[in-house]
Amino acid sequence: MILEIVSPEATLFKGEVTSVSLPGVDGSFQILNNHAPIVSILKQGTVKITASNFKFESESLEGKFTKVNDQNYTLNIASGTIEMKENKVIVLAD
Repeated sequence: MILEIVSPEATLFKGEVTSVSLPGVDGSFQILNNHAPIVSILKQGTVKITASNFKFESESLEGKFTKVNDQNYTLNIASGTIEMKENKVIVLAD
């Protein structure tokens, strides 16, 4: 599935991922490939991304993420919204 993370300043990440875990207002949840369509509000917390290959568009954007290992990165957010539709996840993050 495709994950796109957008902040007010820039598109932070766009690429193919295996899974993404998000801090929902009613608790954390995970989205995998072919997940049902969903729209949700996010609270302050950590977005966890798993992918077989990470490619950042610039080194300055990569610096916003924390590398856990070669296949896992995290991003701290203050709040946001998420939409999953047709195997594309869009995260609007503050």
